Amino acid sequence: MLLAACGISWSASAQQEVFYSQYMFNTMAINPAYAGSRDVLSITALGRYQWIGVNGAPKTHSLTLDMPFQNEKMGIGLTAYNDNIGRWNTTGVNLAYAYKFKLTERTTMSLGVQPTVTNVSANLFNVKNIDENDPAFNMDVSRFVFNAGLGMFISNDKAYFGLSVPQLIEQRISPNPDSEGKTQRHYFAMMGFVVGKGNFKLKPSTVIRVTKGAPVGLDGNLNLWYRDKIAIGFSARKSQMVFSGTDQMDALVGMLELQLTPQLRIGFAYDTSLGKFNENSEGQTFYKKIAGTPTYEGFLRYEFGFGKDKIVTPRYF
Repeated sequence: MLLAACGISWSASAQQEVFYSQYMFNTMAINPAYAGSRDVLSITALGRYQWIGVNGAPKTHSLTLDMPFQNEKMGIGLTAYNDNIGRWNTTGVNLAYAYKFKLTERTTMSLGVQPTVTNVSANLFNVKNIDENDPAFNMDVSRFVFNAGLGMFISNDKAYFGLSVPQLIEQRISPNPDSEGKTQRHYFAMMGFVVGKGNFKLKPSTVIRVTKGAPVGLDGNLNLWYRDKIAIGFSARKSQMVFSGTDQMDALVGMLELQLTPQLRIGFAYDTSLGKFNENSEGQTFYKKIAGTPTYEGFLRYEFGFGKDKIVTPRYF
């Protein structure tokens, strides 16, 4: 089980936060300051199925809800997610609170905080491994981790910029008390804007991810909108994942987004991987090439309250 081995190898450098190709449609998953930014009660469900055909490949599901209150001066939200890779399973709930104030007549700044609780579990007792005496593999693991995050988000109807740290506290998560494996702070910077008039508009966006012990991650995205109803997009990713100093796993992503009604939006993404796993242990090489392996992602968003005259539609951010 290569992926299980990677999961237990706490010396490996890898991104720990759940991340999505369609981050621009699921901003609250990485920035609590986004809560309430769409001015209505918004519900988004997202599923990500990574590296189809690879045994133990990651699967992620998330549900986010957020809404404004106090005359839209504040926002609250909730994100629930489950992330599974090999025999490891992570289930978390994040609560979000955001306070908003005007910078200009059309531009709002939001400051957010989120308490989080995460359960990390693994069925390791029956995992076959090289060292049968390794105590880390001869047990099942279940651990609750409490944390908190911060975020800032500036937006108007044409552009946005955000900074966030979803988990501030670095805590030990390894089942081995002698291990130094712990959560790492992940820093996110994101921005995007819309240009164009009439039937066609372009929406470029990017997110930068910085984590101690891992390379800088970068996603660049460009979406083309037609009549504010249909969008096709393309992304290129420089990933943070590195195992035992091997190749970074980069990807190319194609996207399709449909605004079916003023309240209902759906989206699809297809990733193709350009990298590989390659881990060495005691002279033996475990090798699983993932170049060209597809990843599928889909989301569904429903929004309430479009009867309000002041709600901007369509909402690009």
